[in-house]
Amino acid sequence: MFYNLGIAGRAMRRIGAIEFATTIAPGLRDVLLTGKIKETVIRLDKKRLPVYDAIVVDAPPTGRIARFLDVTKAVSDLARGGPVHSQAEGVVQLLHSEQTAIHLVTLLEALPVQETLEAIEELAEMELPIGSVIVNRNIPAYLDSGDLAKAAEGDVDADAVRAGLATAGIELAEDDFAGLLTETIEHATRIAARSETAQQLDSLQVPRLELPAISDGVDLGSLYELSESLAQQGVR
Repeated sequence: MFYNLGIAGRAMRRIGAIEFATTIAPGLRDVLLTGKIKETVIRLDKKRLPVYDAIVVDAPPTGRIARFLDVTKAVSDLARGGPVHSQAEGVVQLLHSEQTAIHLVTLLEALPVQETLEAIEELAEMELPIGSVIVNRNIPAYLDSGDLAKAAEGDVDADAVRAGLATAGIELAEDDFAGLLTETIEHATRIAARSETAQQLDSLQVPRLELPAISDGVDLGSLYELSESLAQQGVR
């Protein structure tokens, strides 16, 4: 049992006291979770080797991440001595060490990026180690930069598009063709907005990774696709 509660901790868990306490004092749940993380990290097998190569924790939303990771420091400050203090101090040291890397996931949209920027600033002030910023649901630009800029302004060469379709053996009804042009403009507008938002991340001295949008839902195959994308960007 984390925080060296031993038999008392196991008894509390059996009677539901821990669940009750974390319900009336939500911050206590964060304390227990970070304690459990440390216990898992230092767990050894029979050969005295680490049981796990790496431990991935799905943390709270970006706006709460700094408070979640720093909650144990408050416990260490409150408990001036004894096993609770030593265990809390051990968690603090782990979370501030090179063994920890905090990866923040964001969308290329104004609000998520702003939350990410604020979280990184807060984490840096607390001297917590930041790993990378992961841009999720990234979409490729299907046009070159010149055509994208024109399309974002509503300027699409309809004759060139129609000629390209004809060369590919594709014939569309007028309504479908008009819809294609509209989608082209919407795509270009979206790419332009995402590009402006991405510039805010460029100022960060933090590695940036990108994951593609998965349109058909996440299954085992798409997980391999995402892992391959990360591997191509140098993640090992």
